Formats: sequence, C-alpha cells, structure tokens
Amino acid sequence: MTGISKKLFYLIIYLLVTIGSYAEEYTLHSPDNQLKINLIIDKNISFKAFYQNELLFETNDISLHLKNGEILGKSAKVNRSSNVVINELIHPEIKEKKSEIKNHCNELTLWLQGEFGLFFRVYDNGIAYRFFTEKEAAITIVRENLELQNAENDSVWFQSSRTFNSSYETPYEKEKTGNIPDGKLCNLPLLIMKENGQRILIAESDLTSYPGLWLQGTGKEKLISTHPKHPETYIENKNLYGYHQVKTTTDFIALTSGKRTFPWRIFAFARNDAELLTNDLVYILAPEQKIVETDWINPGVVAFDWWGRRNIFGVDFKAGVNTETAKYFIDFCSKYGFRYFLFDDGWSPLHDILHPDKELSMEEVSAYAKEKGVELMLWVHWYGLKKNMETALDLFQKWGIKGIKVDFMNRDDQEMVNFYEAVALECAKREMVVNFHGAYKPAGLRRAYPNVLTREGLIEFEYNGMNKNDNPIHHNLLPYLRLVTGPMDYIPATMRNATKSNHRIIGDYPMGQGTRAHALALFVILSSPMTMLPDSPSDYYSEEESTDFISDIPVEWDEIKVLHAEIGEHTALARRKGKIWYVAAITNWKNKKMDIDLKFLENRKYKLEFIEDGPNADKRAEDYSLKENTVTKSQTININMASGGGWIGRLSPAD
Repeated sequence: MTGISKKLFYLIIYLLVTIGSYAEEYTLHSPDNQLKINLIIDKNISFKAFYQNELLFETNDISLHLKNGEILGKSAKVNRSSNVVINELIHPEIKEKKSEIKNHCNELTLWLQGEFGLFFRVYDNGIAYRFFTEKEAAITIVRENLELQNAENDSVWFQSSRTFNSSYETPYEKEKTGNIPDGKLCNLPLLIMKENGQRILIAESDLTSYPGLWLQGTGKEKLISTHPKHPETYIENKNLYGYHQVKTTTDFIALTSGKRTFPWRIFAFARNDAELLTNDLVYILAPEQKIVETDWINPGVVAFDWWGRRNIFGVDFKAGVNTETAKYFIDFCSKYGFRYFLFDDGWSPLHDILHPDKELSMEEVSAYAKEKGVELMLWVHWYGLKKNMETALDLFQKWGIKGIKVDFMNRDDQEMVNFYEAVALECAKREMVVNFHGAYKPAGLRRAYPNVLTREGLIEFEYNGMNKNDNPIHHNLLPYLRLVTGPMDYIPATMRNATKSNHRIIGDYPMGQGTRAHALALFVILSSPMTMLPDSPSDYYSEEESTDFISDIPVEWDEIKVLHAEIGEHTALARRKGKIWYVAAITNWKNKKMDIDLKFLENRKYKLEFIEDGPNADKRAEDYSLKENTVTKSQTININMASGGGWIGRLSPAD
C-alpha cells in the first residue's frame, strides 16, 4: 500500500468511527444559573448534574426496555428539540406548607426516533426528567433503567425492605453509597449527603398506572433503579392482615397505553439541611387537580379509637367497640373543635366492612355526630374495600361517613398504584376524604385528588408499643426525608411522655419518647392536613392545659420559615396561618440551647404563649411550663431543651 493509499485508508476509518459515534449534547440551566445538567445522547442517554460548576452526581443508561425487544434510549437519535421557560404560581387546594408555590424552571423536550422522548427540567432547587411515548398500540415495559453514580465519600439515608411486599415502616439507615450491599432494596425518598453539606433527595411524582421506583445497592458508588413487577399470583392465607400480598410475578413491570407520559424522576437539591424542608418539587410535578368541586374537602384533627378505646377511665360504661364509647369520643371532639372521629380496626369483621359490630349502632352514632358537629371516618382493610368498593362506599355514604382510612396495602406495583387512584376517585364522587396506611410514599396523587389528605409510609407513634425506633433521633430525620415528599400521618401530641431511660414498651398503652413539650412541638414540626391524636379522651381531659393549646393549632399553613435544621440532631420551624405564627423546636437525646430570632414577624407587638421543658423534664418527661409575654421582631428568644426535649409557641398580634 502506497503512502497516499495508507493516508486515505486511515482517513476513511477515522470518518466512519467519528460519524458512527456522533453524540448530541445539550446543556440546561436553572433560572438562577447555579444548577445545570450536561446531557449526552449517544449509545446511551446520560447526564451530569453540576452546582456552580462542581459535579453533584452522574446518571447513565436512562432507558425504557419493552417486551418486544425495543430499548428506548439505546443509540437514540434526536428528531427535534424545544426549550421553554415555565414561570407560574400554584395555589394548592390544601395548604400543606404555604398558600402559594412558585413553579419556575427551564424545560428541554427531546423527540427521539422510535416514537418516544424525554422532558428535562432544571429548577433552582432540583432536577427532574421523565419519558413519554407516542405509540399507537399498548406497550409492555420490562424495565426502566437508571444508573446513579455518586462520589466516593457520599453518604446515603434510606429505608430498606427485604422484598417489594413492604409496609415502608423500617428504620432509616445511613451508609456510604459503596457500602450498600449489592441487590439491597432502598425505597424512596433516598437522601444523598455530600461532604460539603449539599443534599440531593431522590423522589418521584405523577406516579400513575405504573409501579413505584426503588433503588438498589451495587456494592459500589453506584445505585441502580428497580421496580416491582406486575403481580401474577397472591398470598391467600390465614393472616388476614397480609392477605393478597404478591406471591409470584410476571416478567414485566407495566402494561400500559403507548401514548402517555411516565413518572417524573426527581433530584431535589439543597445547599444545606434547612432547604430540604421547603422543597415542593413532588407537588409541583404532580398531575393537576382532577376534582372540580372541593368545598366539601375539610382538613382537620382526628380522634380515633385504636388505643383510645382501650384506655378510657372515669366513665360509667364498659369501653370498647360500642355506641357508648363512640359517643364519648364524639363529645370530646365537639368540646375541643376536633373535626373527625375515626372508628379504627375492629368496628367490623376484617374483610366484611358491610356489617358493624353488633354492639355498635352506626345510624345512632351518625345522628349523634351530626348533632354535635363532628364528622365520622371508618378504617378499612384494603382488600375488603377492593372486593366491594362501590357497594361499601355507597353504604358508608348512607351512614353519613365523611372519610376512610385504608390500610395494609403494603405494595406499590402497577396494580396497587391503580387501586390508590380508584379509591381517591370513588371517595371523591361521594365527598369523602382519604388517609392511606400501610402506604408507599407520596408521589403526586394528593394534588390530583386533594381529598387524599395524608398517608403513612413511616415509623410513626404506634411503634412505641413495639420497639424503641420512634425516638427523638427519628423525629429529627422525618422532616428531611419522608416529609419532603408530602404529608405524613405521624400521630403526634401524646400525653404519655417518657425519657430515654424510663420508656417502656406496652402494646395497648404506648408512651411517646421525649418530653411533653417535644410531643406538642411535633404537632407543628410534623404537620399534616389530617392530624390524628394517639391518646384516649380520658388522657386529654386529664391534661386540659396541653389539650387546650393543641386544639388551636391549624393543620393548613400560609407560610413556613426554617429557623434551625440539622438532620438527626435538631429542628426548629415557624409556620404562619393568617396573622398567627406557631414556632416549634425539637432536639434528639442531647440537651440543646437554641436562639430563635423573631425577625420574620411584622413590625408590631405580639403576644407569645409558649410551652417549654420544665426544670425536671430530664427525669419526668411530663414536666413542662406554660408561660406568656409580649415580644417584637427585634427580639431573640433563648430556649433550653432537655434531652428529648422541645419548645412550642404561639405568636398572635397584641395590638
């Protein structure tokens, strides 16, 4: 081969390689230009995320795998792209944190060969992407792939489960990413902790007719996506609470329309712990409201009879599942202005929700509640509801029931996700609110159906009757993890308070870990539009001062201010409803002194009523002091919290 021939040969080879490996690159910035992604469309779809030009994380091999062999995202070619700026104000139907939410981002849309595409959005406080498909026929999805590459020293907070049959009620774990064993299941939200204090919380939104997203460890600095597969057969045994969990699965995760959008994959960004508490991306990226008339949706406080009916005293009747006990609860709610009374598990046979206990006259109780201005709710096992949904809900409506608590789903496969929406829709038709227990994390349903007021998906107060996991350290994890995704039914404000050393595990008579001031502060720190009270009316009647104080606390808010925040250590918030502010602070098992700067107030005088740890709260957790004075925005309040302690104050205009 001559010299010229060799040069021509190598030139041809170079051109072929270059043309064959041509990658398309896009850069998308946040409105403030601090966050950005560098997106590459090549053999795989991937992007790197940066804050102020420093790498936060990398994603690789973003793809949808179809059963027919197509892989949407492999060797993808862009047909066209568009950029838009989104800048709007959202006024949420239920004001969980604030009355106004800013939705401001830059969005990139890519239409790719193969009748699919992706949306990418970059906000000042996060990054999100989602697939969409434009295929005529239905599609079967085998896998949605995402590889998340973290830095070597990144740590991760997460909940794990052995299987996808999960109640989502395991303790949070913290590990270096590379120490999470290969195959270990981590449900969402998952929080990446960078050494410089920056945080990335992984979540999802607009979870519709699709399984929930989980992440798996690899034993390296990489996490990979996984989803529960579609159920094939079910567990049908004598354990009625675990009835109809998944026994075997198909080989796919979703059978769905070929023309649709898929859930948003969210990477909420915070420069510090405090910024996590005000992040609204799960709500912003949720589907818009599907209910037209909403005047009937009423947030409120709930008294319920699970432990309560077992711990009534000072009455002339035998407490239990009966009409007399129900009326006692209703009188309590009426006295303190608590909106709901909930019949919990036991009011009917577990899988027969059409026939109340023989000692309970639902018609008589309903008439009494209406007379007293109290609304009734019923607990139901999910499968009992699924078998007879329309019949049961029609009967509940006839009884005057205003809401249901649905329990023990313990799954988030496509079939179960569809069940959640069916419950929300059918309850909305009958003007009923919903509380999901045994539930996966919030993923957008509550915006589409604002009658879904709260859900579980956490270790909450009931665990005090089983183990030590619901402690003040856990209370200082929840605001930075589970609560970022949406309201949670923690069940705060117990009157049975215990220090670390004297807490005892008593199943039917649980006591809370932490001081009285801590327990009351949780009402504000862990606020939910539907807030359930754990104790019996007898306990609250015996503690009238504390009960009076919590009876005035709202469950919806116009504004939130984060005053102090360190995950697992301490938290202090201010929440405003109208002209009144509530300030609350909690610590873990360490004593904590804290300064509360009141500069967020208006320029006027305020009456401050507050509950603080008493001088002996470190020995007797019920010890507290209720005090009052006048303050202005120029002042700073010095608080001193005992081990497991707290502080809560109400600030109302004094002029």
